Amino acid sequence: MGFVMKEAVTDPLDYYATPGPMTNPQAEAGLFADLPKDVPALCRVVQGILIHIFWAERQAVNLSDERKQEVQIRSVARKLARIRELDNRSLTVARPPENRLVGNCRDFSVVLCSILRYQGVPARARCGFGTYFAPNHFEDHWVCEYWKSDEKRWTMVDAQLDALQRGILQIQFDPCDMPPGQFLPAGKAWQLCRAGQADPDKFGIFDMHGMWFIRGNLVRELASLNKIELLPWDCWGLIESEQGLSDADMATLDHVAELTLADNTRFEEMRSIYESDAQLRVPPVIRSYPTTGAKTVVIAAEC
Repeated sequence: MGFVMKEAVTDPLDYYATPGPMTNPQAEAGLFADLPKDVPALCRVVQGILIHIFWAERQAVNLSDERKQEVQIRSVARKLARIRELDNRSLTVARPPENRLVGNCRDFSVVLCSILRYQGVPARARCGFGTYFAPNHFEDHWVCEYWKSDEKRWTMVDAQLDALQRGILQIQFDPCDMPPGQFLPAGKAWQLCRAGQADPDKFGIFDMHGMWFIRGNLVRELASLNKIELLPWDCWGLIESEQGLSDADMATLDHVAELTLADNTRFEEMRSIYESDAQLRVPPVIRSYPTTGAKTVVIAAEC
């Protein structure tokens, strides 16, 4: 059995307008009650309560080892509880950088996703690769997508890109409506590399790169599209295959890549492959590989 009970929802917009286990604010939902409705303002809210673990020094914040462990918090409910511990004011009040919750790209994306779902806006976190962090490199990255109802399209948002980062990275596009190609969902990276149209060694982070890394993001992307948004170092099933991949495994991953990139009409097929394949579905217990060493995680206990 997988971690999540199957939701009998056939309309993707209905499905993504409600929270999953990781994005449900639970007892902390009241913190979302007074938030603005427009996405640029929500991004500023998120940027005012989170600090990226790799950008803290540029904001003159020297994180202790204890504070760095906040990046291990999976669920939004637990994040909000910790945010309140650090500063109990309304989320609309930007905290001093040293009083913001430590996170990474996944956390900026998942918190924004949670807020939008609370407001009834279809939203989902996407796992893949950013093209704008270093030349000729595809950086391990997460963004958020929401359904822009007046234009009937999914709109991609990078809530991490605050004014400081936009300036240093010389971002020329609108982070709240990103043009195609700036962020590559993991499925697109998989397809490009499988077709020999891109070098898999240019996809990853630090000294981790290659097809195995892309495969991990692809499986995490499928889980995220099924509202189980796990940490970038959480592993299970086909992510951890140590015996090598069979032709059938590769065919499955090719199909997953196709479905994660498809439009709303293939939503039920995407849900079905996740629910029916134990190699893809998040199990009750996973392995996680933070910098402090591998550990076993009971997912239900993290929500």
